[in-house]
Amino acid sequence: MPIFERYLSVWVALAIVAGLALGQIAPALVNALASLEYGSINFVVAVLIWFMVYPMMVGVDFTSLARVHERPKGLIITLTVNWLIKPFTMAALGVLFFEYVFAPFIEPGTAGQYIAGMILLGAAPCTAMVFVWSQLTKGDPNYTLVQVSLNDVIMIFAFAPIVALLLGVTDITVPWETLVLSVVLYIVVPLTAGVITRLYMTRGARSVAEGETAVAAFTARVKPFSIIGLLATVVLLFGFQGEVILDRPLIIVLIAIPLLIQSYGMFAVAYWAAKAWRVPHKVAAPCALIGTSNFFELAVAVAIGLFGLNSIAALVTVVGVLVEVPVMLSLVWFANRTKHWFPLEETPIRTAKTKEQN
Repeated sequence: MPIFERYLSVWVALAIVAGLALGQIAPALVNALASLEYGSINFVVAVLIWFMVYPMMVGVDFTSLARVHERPKGLIITLTVNWLIKPFTMAALGVLFFEYVFAPFIEPGTAGQYIAGMILLGAAPCTAMVFVWSQLTKGDPNYTLVQVSLNDVIMIFAFAPIVALLLGVTDITVPWETLVLSVVLYIVVPLTAGVITRLYMTRGARSVAEGETAVAAFTARVKPFSIIGLLATVVLLFGFQGEVILDRPLIIVLIAIPLLIQSYGMFAVAYWAAKAWRVPHKVAAPCALIGTSNFFELAVAVAIGLFGLNSIAALVTVVGVLVEVPVMLSLVWFANRTKHWFPLEETPIRTAKTKEQN
C-alpha cells in the first residue's frame, strides 16, 4: 500500500492542524478564497475536487460491465447495501444522534447540517480506495473493477434523487439546481474526462494487458495530485471552521461516533450476507469493504456546493475522511484473519431451470 494511502489519516490530521492555524494567522486570505464562488460553487474548491476525482475516474473501465453477470452474488450484496440500506441507515443514525442523543452538546438549530453531512457520505459509495482495500485482502481485481464501474453508472442517476429524498424527509430544504449541478460537475464531467483519457491511453495498445499497463502508469503519475487536492480542500475547510472547532473540539468526537457505528455495522451486514450465501473470500472481502467505504471526495464537494465551504455539513464529510482510513484498515485485518470462513469458489445460484435439469 503506497505511503500516502497507508497514512492518509495522518496527512488529513496534519492538514486539519494547518487549516486551523491558517484560519487564525491569515483569516483575510481564507475569506478571499471563499469569496471566489458562483451559485454556491467555489471555484478554488471545484478545481481541487477535480484534482481529487479525475485520477480515480481514469481507472474505471466500462467495458468490464460486459462481465456483470459473472459472480452475481457479490454484486447483489454490495448493490443492496450501497443503495437500499446504507443511505437510509446513515440518515437514521444522523437523526438519532443529532436530534436526540447529542442535542444538548450542539448549537440549537444545527442538527440538520450534521444530518445532511452524514446523508451525503452515506449516499456516495467508494470509487477509488476500493482498489486498495481489495488488493490488501487479495480480492479478485476483475470483480472489483466491475463493481466500481457499475456503481459509477448507478451513481450518475441515483445519487441526487436519494440525497434529495433523505434531505426532504429530514425537513432540510433541497436546492435541486445546486444538487444537480454538483452531480454534473463532480461525477459526470470527471467521469467523461476519465473515459476519454482511458480511450486515448489504450487506443494504440496491442493487447488488453498493454493498455491496462499504460493506464496504470498514467494514474500512478497523476495520483499525487488527487492527494494534494484532498489535503488542500481539508486545509480550506478547517480554515473556515477554525473558530467553531477551537471553541468546541468535542464536536469532532461527536461526529465520529455515528460514523464508526455505520461503518462497522455495514461491514457486518455485507460480510455476514456473503458468508451465509457462501461467496468466496476473494469476492466476499472486497464486496463487504465496497459496501462499507464512502466516496468522501464527492461527499465533500457536494456538501460545499449545497451548504457552503464553512458549513457544518462540509465539516462532517471531512471528519468522514479522518475516520475512514483507520476503520477500513481494521476491517482489512479482520477480513484477512477470517478467510477460512469462506469457500474457495462461488456456488452457482440455483434457478428453476437448473433444478429441473438436476
